[in-house]
Amino acid sequence: MKNMFDISLATGKSVLDNLLDEKYVPIDIVVHNNGSWHVGGIEQKPEQVFAKIDILWNALHGNFGEDGKLQRYLDMHGIPYTGSGALASALGMHKHLAKDLFIKHGIKTPVSTLIRPEEDMLLRARDVWRTFPHPSVVKPASAGSSMGISVINTYDALVDAILQARLFSDVIMIEEYIEGREATCGVINNFRGQSTYALPPVEVILPKEKTFYDFDAKYVNFCRDICPGRFSNAEKHELQETAKIAHDLLALRHYSRADFIVSPKRGIYLLEINTLPSLTKKSLMLHALEAVGMSPQQFLEHIIALAATV
Repeated sequence: MKNMFDISLATGKSVLDNLLDEKYVPIDIVVHNNGSWHVGGIEQKPEQVFAKIDILWNALHGNFGEDGKLQRYLDMHGIPYTGSGALASALGMHKHLAKDLFIKHGIKTPVSTLIRPEEDMLLRARDVWRTFPHPSVVKPASAGSSMGISVINTYDALVDAILQARLFSDVIMIEEYIEGREATCGVINNFRGQSTYALPPVEVILPKEKTFYDFDAKYVNFCRDICPGRFSNAEKHELQETAKIAHDLLALRHYSRADFIVSPKRGIYLLEINTLPSLTKKSLMLHALEAVGMSPQQFLEHIIALAATV
C-alpha cells in the first residue's frame, strides 16, 4: 500500500522528469523518515547537501516536509526553497488552526469540534455522539492527504475512527458531513498579472462506493476528474475567490490547493487547504495548469523563479 513517502518520491520524480536539462543540474535528495539525508544513495549530513544546491524544491509530503519543520531548518541555513514558509506550512497542516482563521474572516466551513489528548476519549466520544450532527467526519487535526479520515454514522464507528485518527495526530477533529460534489481549486502566485491567481476549479467524480475523497481515491485507485468542473459561473467564481482568500489569509506562497464541498442546498464549504499539492502524473494541480495552457515545465520554471527571489 502506498504511503506519504511513496507520494513524495512520485512528486520528486515528476519534478526531475520535467526540469529542463539544458538549464538545471538537478540533485536527487531523499530524506528518510528517520531524518537521514541521502544523495545518490549515500547518506550525507544536511550541511553537506546544502553546499551543493542553489534552490531546494520541496517535494516532501506529510510530516516534516509539510508542517513547517523542514522550512524552519532551511530558513536557519539560508537555503531558498519552493512552497510556503514555516509558519504558513504549520497553519495549513494544523486544520483546526486554519479553520479558526477561515471562520474569523467569514469563510464558510463545516461545523466542527475537537478531542484533545488530555481529554477522556470515551467521555468525549459519548458527548460528541449525543450532541453532534451525524453522519460526521472524523479526521486527524494535523495530517495530510486524507490520512486517517473516516465518515461514521454509529457510535461504535465513531470510537473506532477516533482510535484510527489518533495514529496520525494527538488532536482529533470531528466535522459535520456535508453531502455534495467534491471540488478543488489550485492557486499560483504572480501569474498573468495577478499576485494571486486561481486556476479553474476541478470537479472530482467519486465512485459510488466512496463517501469522500480519501487516500485511496487520491493515490491508489484514482478517481475521475473534470477540469474545468461542471460548475455554474457563480459557483466557479466563489470557488476561485475563496481559494485565493484562503491562500492569502495563511500567507502561503508560490502555490497551493483548496478543497471544497459544493452542496446543492447549502452552498460551498471550504474543507481545508493543501500547502504542498502533489505533482504526480494524476495530480489535480497539473490538470488545472494544463487547462490554462501551462505545461509542467513552465510551472516548474515559474515556481523556481519565485523561490529565487525570496
